[in-house]
Amino acid sequence: MKMILFLFSFIGVFPLNGCPIKNGLQDFHMGTFDKIAKEVAGYSDVAQKIIDLAVNGKAQNRSYERLANFTDTVGSRLSGSKNLDSAIQYMYNALKQDGLENVHLEPVKIPHWVRGEEFAMMLEPRNHTLSILGLGSSIGTPKEGITAGVLVVHSFDELHKRAREAKGKIVVFNQPFVSYGETVTYRALGASEAAKVGAVASLIRSITPFSINSPHTGWQDYQPNVPKIPTACITIEDAEMMARMAHRGKKIVIHLKMAAKTFPDADSFNTVAEIIGSKYPEQVVLISGHLDSWDVGQGAMDDGGGALISWEALSLIKDLGLRPKRTLRMVMWTGEEQGGIGANQYYNLHKVNISNFDLVMESDTGTFTPLGIEFTGNGESRAIMKEVMKLLQPINVTELADRGEGTDINMWMEAGVPGASLHVDSSRYFYFHHSDGDTVTVQNPIQMNLCSAVWAVVSYVVADLEEMLPR
Repeated sequence: MKMILFLFSFIGVFPLNGCPIKNGLQDFHMGTFDKIAKEVAGYSDVAQKIIDLAVNGKAQNRSYERLANFTDTVGSRLSGSKNLDSAIQYMYNALKQDGLENVHLEPVKIPHWVRGEEFAMMLEPRNHTLSILGLGSSIGTPKEGITAGVLVVHSFDELHKRAREAKGKIVVFNQPFVSYGETVTYRALGASEAAKVGAVASLIRSITPFSINSPHTGWQDYQPNVPKIPTACITIEDAEMMARMAHRGKKIVIHLKMAAKTFPDADSFNTVAEIIGSKYPEQVVLISGHLDSWDVGQGAMDDGGGALISWEALSLIKDLGLRPKRTLRMVMWTGEEQGGIGANQYYNLHKVNISNFDLVMESDTGTFTPLGIEFTGNGESRAIMKEVMKLLQPINVTELADRGEGTDINMWMEAGVPGASLHVDSSRYFYFHHSDGDTVTVQNPIQMNLCSAVWAVVSYVVADLEEMLPR
């Protein structure tokens, strides 16, 4: 995908067959493009009204207040839990009360894993209680727990080189944080890699660049035909401490006890609300965030904020009496944290109408200070989206970055549908991600106002253009 995006930027500088190019479009398209650019510019007054309502008007701080009320009432929302069921019912009722259209629930099946009680104690070289969080899908230990010596490694390569030392040990991974995308491999595959060399359990340094002795959980994947061993995340502080002890030649022994258990898949729902299109109701611009979370913190950042600004976008448009030509559909996904389970089932159900999906949008990297939109699409659709982003100049949120992303919309983009994700200053996102620190305290009402305005302006304008985005 990066190569494709590079190609689009490349042809924007160097003409093909001698044809001058503007914004990635050849000159024979300029008449069409100029017409569309003029059409988009005509939405400046509407965009300003949306911004004013969200940032300074009666809707100011509404998305934040809704989020706080929701998460304070329901709490965390783990896949398969009663809390998630309560959250879905809460949102269904709230969306109906808000006066949105076609509010309904679409049934899906999602994983049901329960953490249970968990405990880890370092017994040698001294007694020390370790802060741990079991990783999603992990098995539990025997009832009496596991007591074993420790092998500390800093990479998979080191583990393989020291494979003979791992048998019967608890492997502690003290891998440095490079980026989430690169480092999360240790959380996902650490247990199976350790099991391949005979380890009895694995403890993974939390996937975060910053810690105040806070473990960060997440999903992990057992590899086929590899023994399953218990696995949990530990804090940066404890991982580094044990690495220092091991470097000094100290013997380390840990007692680990986990009651984690996996149950049959549970019934759940994707939550849907709409503003039905006035001219092309069968065509859809989809905006979304996921409603489920991990079972620690409140799930306010991941992804309560994304779900709530998606609801807020529809509310802003409704409150202004606007009705776009195409249907604006808001989906709050279920089972995202286990790999986009609810979204994949939604895609399989609705892909028969894929030609009617104009743009798919997801916010799932926090609702901090917005910078713009990340976008995946061809050169023509990208040029149009650049014009749309100019409408957000009043709040200085005009960047159109590469590569729209989102676990819940990736399959649509892979099938050719243009996709967008909210681009924010996410520098602090992984400080709180999947931890007890993910609470409403992380959120800022002013930032959420701005995010809501961006989400509403972009989705409304694209849904109201006379033509769908090219693909």
